[in-house]
Amino acid sequence: MADRSGLKLVGFIFATVTLAVMLTTTMVVKGYADGSYSLDAALIEGQ
Repeated sequence: MADRSGLKLVGFIFATVTLAVMLTTTMVVKGYADGSYSLDAALIEGQ
């Protein structure tokens, strides 16, 4: 059976990764909402 300190470390790592993903997702969605990013512009530039 795993010890509590090991489980706390794994939990902390998962929580940190989860928060980083949530922050990144929030920034990307906010960028799309503000118009900083645009899928249409990327398609036009690629042609």
